[in-house]
Amino acid sequence: MAAQTVDEYIASFPDDVADRLRQVRAAIVAEVPPPVEEKVRYGIAAVMIGGRYAIHFAGWKHHVGLYPVPALPEPLESEVAPRRTAKDTVNLPHSAELPVELVGRIAAAIVAMRGASAD
Repeated sequence: MAAQTVDEYIASFPDDVADRLRQVRAAIVAEVPPPVEEKVRYGIAAVMIGGRYAIHFAGWKHHVGLYPVPALPEPLESEVAPRRTAKDTVNLPHSAELPVELVGRIAAAIVAMRGASAD
């Protein structure tokens, strides 16, 4: 049965991946204005921004993915670019240290962009 909540989604992974997902979730949630809404969309975890947009994060065999990550302001985009695997996808390999602080800055930038587009 598919996960109904973000907690269930994260709990469905092995402990090491679940821990990484919890860290990514915390970094994103810390940058989203309250009230924070979380849900499972498209079978993966999502943190909603203003009830309309979302930052999705997903656990995979070799990485944690963030979606959609639009082109970000410089110099942040240059830092994110090596982790992009598609136009709006950022992969964080399990084989590397998890850049929690970078995830937070990505989330903050997306929140700022989405907030501006909602005005």
